[in-house]
Amino acid sequence: MRLDKFLKVSRLIKRRTVANSVTEMGRVFVNGNPAKPAKQLKAGDVIEIEYASGTEKIEVLNVPTGNVSVQEASTLYRVIT
Repeated sequence: MRLDKFLKVSRLIKRRTVANSVTEMGRVFVNGNPAKPAKQLKAGDVIEIEYASGTEKIEVLNVPTGNVSVQEASTLYRVIT
């Protein structure tokens, strides 16, 4: 699954267009490297998102094949910091 879609489906970022622009600005890193919106994710990848208020580090636990419900969204990742 693409990085921008994962951020939207997991509800880490509200809209895919916002996720797309945040990654284009260089504020999202996957496994320590700057990532583009089309970066393909797999289980075990570590995503680091730089927000205005700080940085959040997330480990991808499960990559869904499509959209998921609100209740299932939090099972897709684990917050590291």
